[in-house]
Amino acid sequence: MDISIIVAVAKNGVIGRDNQLLWRLSEDLKLFKKRTTGHAIIMGRKTYDSIGKPLPNRVNIVISRSKDLKIEGCTVANSLQDAIEIAKNESDKDEVFIIGGEKIYNLAENLGTKLYLTKVYATLEGDAFFNLKPYENWTTVSSHSYKKDEKNEYDFEVLEMIRVF
Repeated sequence: MDISIIVAVAKNGVIGRDNQLLWRLSEDLKLFKKRTTGHAIIMGRKTYDSIGKPLPNRVNIVISRSKDLKIEGCTVANSLQDAIEIAKNESDKDEVFIIGGEKIYNLAENLGTKLYLTKVYATLEGDAFFNLKPYENWTTVSSHSYKKDEKNEYDFEVLEMIRVF
């Protein structure tokens, strides 16, 4: 099973502030939906809180240290490893997506086999970051650029990368 990390990152490594995204990129959201629909998605509890509901047509797995947390429409796991095992058991797909936030991305950096990276061409103030250094030697298999327009707040590029073993 591929463990895919999917993230949008500003030029300075920022991925959010106050538990919210800092941009509106309609095309990127469409790609996120297309890629993750039908698959298991793994997120931290704060990311779940920022979304506010389970994402439809996906197996939603939320990681929390709380042993008694229950979230309707989601499975709660107490570790990333447990979440991956749940994804393997509850999804018939060969790919699971790590969708954030910062702490979960940090835990996943040595486990990921694919990276769907949206590079947002803006420098923004934030309090959540994504470290690109562990992915410097990964191979880019596709890349597509998008220009700022009425539905996309900034220029951005979407890359699909794979780990080189």
